[in-house]
Amino acid sequence: MNNLTIATIGKSVGLWGEVKLHLHTDFEEQFKKGSSFLTDKNQKLTIENYNPQRGVVKFLGITTLDDAKRLTNQKLLSSLEDSRENCELSDGEYFWFDIIGCEVKEDDKTLGKVKDIQRITANDMLEIKTDKALVSQGLEKSFLIPYVKDVYINRVDLENKTIYTKDAYSLLEIL
Repeated sequence: MNNLTIATIGKSVGLWGEVKLHLHTDFEEQFKKGSSFLTDKNQKLTIENYNPQRGVVKFLGITTLDDAKRLTNQKLLSSLEDSRENCELSDGEYFWFDIIGCEVKEDDKTLGKVKDIQRITANDMLEIKTDKALVSQGLEKSFLIPYVKDVYINRVDLENKTIYTKDAYSLLEIL
């Protein structure tokens, strides 16, 4: 089962077992009372209370400062299936794990595959591993495409794991 790191447990807060929660997700709604997560140390934690304004969480059974300190730096994990079930996407939004691995095409050219996604300033950037045929023509082995709809991204077809672009090839050519 593939798990995603959705938060890191930070330092303890107060004397009653609360801890800071550092989110690695855009979907804060996952952290509601009664939600359970596995940690990277294979410990199951259930949320008793979450205060998003303070970024503080209280887990069931964690009642002392010492209990809370033992959780510091552990990662909260969510499965891909749980993420799909608990996170609501708007039209035109996709999970990163669905986008990574997609083939990138422009007109009749295959530009490459999405290797990773980087968040740079306000835009997500698709890191593309350039297709071998283009690399053999002297083009770079990888490049970035800003994920900007109707500027560089025409359409995402998750069923066929393909992203259709426009003007992205020119980004590769200028490198």
